[in-house]
Amino acid sequence: MSRFIPFPFTYDAMPIDISSVFASEKPAGKHGFLKVEGSHFVFEDGTPARFWGTNLNSGACFPEFKYAEKLAKRLAMAGINIVRFHQMDAEWSTPNLFSFQKGERVTTTRQLHPESIKRLDYLVKCLKDNGIYCYLDMNTYRKFKSGDGVENTFEMKDAGKPYTHFSRKLIELQKEFAYNIWTHINPYTGLAYKDDPVFVMSETVNETNLTHPSFRFEIEPYCTEFRQMYRAWLDKNGLEDDAENTDLNDNENATLFQFKVEVMTNFHTEMRDYMRSIGVKIPITGENMLTDMGVHKANRNMDYMDSHTYFSWTQWKENELRNCFSTATTQVPNFGMASLASMRDLKRPFFVSEWDMPWPSHYRAESSILYAAVGALQGWDGFTIHTYAYGSHLDRADRLGVEVSSRSIGNGSHREGRFASWNDPAKFGLFYHAALITRRGDIKEATASTEVLIKDLTQRAPVATQVGTEVDRLGIVFEDETPVADRVLAQDERNVPEEATEVRSSTGEMYRNWAKNYGTIDSERTKCVYGFLGKNGKLDVTGMSVEAKTDFAVVALSSLTDEAIETSDNLLLTTVGRAENTGMKYESGMILDMGQPPVLVEVIEAEVAIKTERKDLICWAVNAEGYFIGKVPARYEDGCLKLTLGQTMPSMYYLIQAE
Repeated sequence: MSRFIPFPFTYDAMPIDISSVFASEKPAGKHGFLKVEGSHFVFEDGTPARFWGTNLNSGACFPEFKYAEKLAKRLAMAGINIVRFHQMDAEWSTPNLFSFQKGERVTTTRQLHPESIKRLDYLVKCLKDNGIYCYLDMNTYRKFKSGDGVENTFEMKDAGKPYTHFSRKLIELQKEFAYNIWTHINPYTGLAYKDDPVFVMSETVNETNLTHPSFRFEIEPYCTEFRQMYRAWLDKNGLEDDAENTDLNDNENATLFQFKVEVMTNFHTEMRDYMRSIGVKIPITGENMLTDMGVHKANRNMDYMDSHTYFSWTQWKENELRNCFSTATTQVPNFGMASLASMRDLKRPFFVSEWDMPWPSHYRAESSILYAAVGALQGWDGFTIHTYAYGSHLDRADRLGVEVSSRSIGNGSHREGRFASWNDPAKFGLFYHAALITRRGDIKEATASTEVLIKDLTQRAPVATQVGTEVDRLGIVFEDETPVADRVLAQDERNVPEEATEVRSSTGEMYRNWAKNYGTIDSERTKCVYGFLGKNGKLDVTGMSVEAKTDFAVVALSSLTDEAIETSDNLLLTTVGRAENTGMKYESGMILDMGQPPVLVEVIEAEVAIKTERKDLICWAVNAEGYFIGKVPARYEDGCLKLTLGQTMPSMYYLIQAE
């Protein structure tokens, strides 16, 4: 019988503060500007750069000053060192970059609203003071206006999709926006954005390309403009096609597809070169949504590669029912890594600017640490989850899955709150360990490497990427390039047999079994067992064993010092599985009632043994407010500290510290 206890997170603090682990990294920018060195990011002074963080979406980018101060401190407490400012240009957001409040009709998007940019400025200052860097988006949801001199804007999708890649008018407007924001001087730092090393990355456009089936060529005069460009390109290259009559949405037309890849390549290069010309010094990528290998190819000459992934995307129905059926990462071979590895170039840094295993997935607690561990093994340079929140009124948000009063923001019912991670113990509650894995390098980067040779640009993710990210470093190479990996696979070749039911990393620090439905992470300073633990009995990693009674759980242990777990005098043990609102009601996998506060976590009952050289450790249970509840009964046997969790002083956090 499951037991749940209240564990409500608050918007202005965290139960435990690990910012002291990274105290030497304040303020952000102390190491100089971020730059590319081979396949990794480093700062100007040579300091390696690894990032664990979150998106702030739309209105969340423009908080009141007092809230900005609290937000920055809370993020640092959780171990976060990067924020991606996302959807700041969305018309549906209040505020947004072009409008501060709804009411006055906005006729142009060519000026930044002074109050909005002032709030963003102060937030940047607060983040910088707390050692948190900034990823600045360019064109994400901008709704171009007739007042911008743009034709047929009413029919046009957000961000001008797909015309933003080639329309000269739209490109010039994007350049103007880049100039306005990068040359803007922040009065709270005294620096223009382009001159402030707190900014570390940027992109030309978000989730927009010419080959995605939903970004259709339909509106004039843009279709005619594209056909004219296509005709000129055909003539220049001596190629044949009926440019005036061909279906521009036909991505099986090999000649047209080749042209689209070239147009995307040219757009990304032109925008990057323009930002360089106005003084932007940091690495710049193109776009970040894998539609096919042509999109990857179009981003190949940028400073770094970026991609997005979402796993267990549950469906929400218009009749107020939310489908809460979900799949665990320990139940399937591929849990979203394929789309990431398929955008990875082993010669360039790689960043994941959006990922999520969204609420109400029952098994989302697996995601934070697992994604961080895969990224560390791969040598990826960081992650930002989508998302922390869509707004800054979180003092009123006290339930999971509900951030706003409506079912929808900007015609998107998924924005009601399912992506808001800030108050989710099952996901944000494990950021401590994920941040330590990523920023501290608790999981070793694989030394072995594999590349998949791509011949067909129309294909999406090669089969080798489905499980290969958990073996060794994995990337893509094209026919006109020289491979750099230890081995090269064909586009349809696997590096893990199709009949396999388990995978172990080449470093030996990661293991996952989708037949037995559990996984482990085993390093000197962070250890974890996760998945359906109850049915698997006693599970061992080096220096730690876990025997859980609860059917599904994540049990994670990290040293909060530079010492290994075996010698550390300060350890954080987190046990969490399902988390939900009080009184949530389900029927046939559908949510009938979202429930009420407070947020509840399932009590994880487990026997945990931790090998330690110390004899003076005390295990304190910590509640949601950060108080010590009391001491958990412990005993020393066979060189191990042995704990019985969940019966006395139940919690999800346990601090194990020397007396």
